[in-house]
Amino acid sequence: MAVQAGHRALLQGVCRLIGASSGCRTHVCSGTGWLSSLPGTRHYSSDPKEDLLVRHLEGEDSGIVVVGINRPKAKNAISKNLVNMMLEAVEDIRKNNKVRSVIICSLVPGIFCAGADLKERAKMQQSEVGPFVSKARALITELGNLPVPTIAAIDGAALGGGLEMALACDIRITSNTAKLGLVETKLAIIPGAGGTQRLPRAIGVSLAKELIFAARVVDGAEACRLGLANHSVEQNKVGDAAYLRALELAREINPQGPIAVRMAKLAINQGIEVDLLTGLAIEEACYAQVIPTKDRLEGLAAFREKRRPQFKGE
Repeated sequence: MAVQAGHRALLQGVCRLIGASSGCRTHVCSGTGWLSSLPGTRHYSSDPKEDLLVRHLEGEDSGIVVVGINRPKAKNAISKNLVNMMLEAVEDIRKNNKVRSVIICSLVPGIFCAGADLKERAKMQQSEVGPFVSKARALITELGNLPVPTIAAIDGAALGGGLEMALACDIRITSNTAKLGLVETKLAIIPGAGGTQRLPRAIGVSLAKELIFAARVVDGAEACRLGLANHSVEQNKVGDAAYLRALELAREINPQGPIAVRMAKLAINQGIEVDLLTGLAIEEACYAQVIPTKDRLEGLAAFREKRRPQFKGE
């Protein structure tokens, strides 16, 4: 009886998450001076308003959102301003039920994110450090909780908090020249934004301990071999090979039933943390959400009529 009660409580939690991910308004967040075209271009600015540039792709790519970090002078380090801008962008994405996938990338060649902005940190009062770290941790948690697939396109160094940000994404794609590592022990601290929890879940406990204890940095090819990345691609002259591969993957996801993809993500994320029996119950609860949708009927009709389905997320 106690187990059954636990299952019911978990399922109620799943249903609350399901409710939170549907029926939200659409809001487009866009950065001033955003690139006129993607891919293959880069943009630099010293304007804090352009630390983060968000673009909702259009046409055949409608539903794909590209979030570009753009702090060239600071190697895309995580600052107060960047945290605030990313929190706003993540919230806008979460509320927009037309979004089907998100790519987190860098607009600066050779870098994904160098971790915390230590120059800014050095100027903080001691009383400011704790709240800032908590807010940065909350950002990465919210990124991990987005209801749609998230892809980190790592074309350069992803260190410390930068790798923790990538670990919060569902899928990681690296260039072979990228550098990845949780290097906090070099500064006599530990990963504080989920690295000690997400890295073991990604590559296993023993390997995660080795990398964290030694503050080891691995290249993109090694990251892929370890299971830290899904794919590693050879870097190109422009320096955006991982982004291009991420865009290909987002385009594979785009035509699929959006509600089904969201429910699949929810079932996986919730189920992996519990025993199999409870996980199967979570899957059942998520499956029940797709049965009454118009998309399911459209999928059946398209199969019968031998045409491509036109899913609307309804």
